[in-house]
Amino acid sequence: MTKSTATKKKRIVFCDFDGTITVNDNIIAIIKHFNPDGWEEIAERTIATELSIQEGVGAMFRLLPSSLKDEVISYGISNVRIREGFAEFLAYCKANDIAFYVTSGGIDFFVYPVLEKFDIPRDHIFCNGSDFSGDRIEILWPHPCDEHCDNHCGMCKTTIMRRFPAEQYERIIIGDSVTDFEGAKLADVVYSRSHLTTKCQELGLAHTEFTTFHDIIAAMTEERQAD
Repeated sequence: MTKSTATKKKRIVFCDFDGTITVNDNIIAIIKHFNPDGWEEIAERTIATELSIQEGVGAMFRLLPSSLKDEVISYGISNVRIREGFAEFLAYCKANDIAFYVTSGGIDFFVYPVLEKFDIPRDHIFCNGSDFSGDRIEILWPHPCDEHCDNHCGMCKTTIMRRFPAEQYERIIIGDSVTDFEGAKLADVVYSRSHLTTKCQELGLAHTEFTTFHDIIAAMTEERQAD
């Protein structure tokens, strides 16, 4: 696709939450903080793709009793550190008519409260749910994989992206982990860090590395000026 073709399309950003909008990975931080027996093995098997994201995350939180609800929610919110330049990037998107969506494997009890101050419409935030009504914490999966994906993602980023056809949208993905890689394959533009950068390098997928959201603003500005 040429730049001239891309500029005729509506630009849309799909942005990861844990490790992207935030500096840290909140799911692992929560589990590590409460340290239930057996979580390390589940995490290792998930990272090694022996377990799907849905299986692994669900199993780790199932190790925690629902009686810890208030402590888990409080820690999940207070532990978050926002990556530098995020508020400025949202302002840049608004000023340049770029649609912004959060596509997160994170969980509602910390994703929604943390993002509330940034005035992102709730229907532009896709994440997993939670249920504290039973003996153990259960993670809910309101955004499952469609017929084009069988990775048991939990919150399927490519399913969300496919709602915005490539013929009409210039799809931009911002992420940091292997959970973002399938989305990166569909995207026109990829901004990456950490594991996503490594994956892009391995398969020769075009990408621009970033450390802060200021880096992304600068890259997008330079791209537009070059058109």
